[in-house]
Amino acid sequence: MTPFAIAGVQMYVNALQPNIDGMLQRLDILMQRFPWTQMVLFSELAPLGPLPRMALPFENEHLARFQQAAHKHNIWLIPGSMFEQTTDGRIYNTSAVINPKGQVIRKYRKMFPFRPYEGGIEAGTDFCIFDVPQVGRFGLSICYDIWFPETTRQLTSAGVEVLLHPVLTGTTDREAELSIARATAAQFQCYVFDVNGLGAGGNGRSCVVDPTSTVLHQSAGQEDMFPIEIDLDQVRRQRETGMKGLGQVLKSFRDRSVDFPVYDRTSGSDAYLHSLGVLATPQQGTRAGLSTLDLRDTTVSDEIIRGAPTPEFKVADQPIHAPATPQPSTPLAGKTVTG
Repeated sequence: MTPFAIAGVQMYVNALQPNIDGMLQRLDILMQRFPWTQMVLFSELAPLGPLPRMALPFENEHLARFQQAAHKHNIWLIPGSMFEQTTDGRIYNTSAVINPKGQVIRKYRKMFPFRPYEGGIEAGTDFCIFDVPQVGRFGLSICYDIWFPETTRQLTSAGVEVLLHPVLTGTTDREAELSIARATAAQFQCYVFDVNGLGAGGNGRSCVVDPTSTVLHQSAGQEDMFPIEIDLDQVRRQRETGMKGLGQVLKSFRDRSVDFPVYDRTSGSDAYLHSLGVLATPQQGTRAGLSTLDLRDTTVSDEIIRGAPTPEFKVADQPIHAPATPQPSTPLAGKTVTG
């Protein structure tokens, strides 16, 4: 057995002022209550909130405070992520991995900003993989990254056994994201720690999933700190013998008989994707992706279009006439509506 204790912290995030004091206070409480914790993960953009105007250089006073806290508690610490502004003005959604000595050993820039809604944020191109000595190999992805299985494929093909996944999801697709977290754990035979925030930081429902896709913990919609001791031997055993003695998916992918031309951008096999419209926020009344307007799909009937008498309805045996339509003619998709 190779045990390792990881705690997620689901907390309220303020958008207009820093949350660092609150994060460090919760970290102190967590370590007082659960001193056996060895790694702590906060949610995406927890320190400074979701507004890009709060962006700072990667090395800043807030990161230094997290480094001090990691050293103080002798823990691995991933304090969510912050908007990082580079010297040339670009902004990235960036996370740091801090070791128990208080050293930043890795930084990771989100590969898939949530476009078009997360406009103006650059995409990172480097994967984040690190080893905890005598324990195992860990990988980091941020929120929307997990919707693209290629990201986790790259990490697990390099031996990652635990996927650390800070998120900021406050939208109606949270249920889908939880399904993806479970599917990711099963597809790639790894643990998934999916930590969401509250308030400006999301709608909660953080979860921890083991390599069999079993949910080990599911938060609700309130503040929560949840230390979970995982067993990395379960990952190794399952990758050799299959999930519940069944699918050996990583080895099956390794031994595949097919290559995937869609990943060769010059192959032309992704021509359909280029037929899709621009990546843009939908507008009111958009019919993007739908066929040409069919009048029979509207609430205006053919009889009214042809100028037939207004229908009569009865309620409690009393005739009630629908209001007459305006007299001036109004064009509608090539036809004329009259009273």
